[in-house]
Amino acid sequence: MANKIAVLSKRPATIKTIHEINLTVEGTKTPLLSREAPEFKDYFNTIWKELDIDGKDKLL
Repeated sequence: MANKIAVLSKRPATIKTIHEINLTVEGTKTPLLSREAPEFKDYFNTIWKELDIDGKDKLL
């Protein structure tokens, strides 16, 4: 899991935001344990909203 996540804008891409990720995980940090951290849900929801995915854009 990353300690920082950069959210990019649509093309041409520029950095919209950078999120510092601080999850409270005891022991060895693994992807499964990280998803169980109480903060994961908040980070997920915030970052997902910033992606501007509306279903209208199609990948080429």
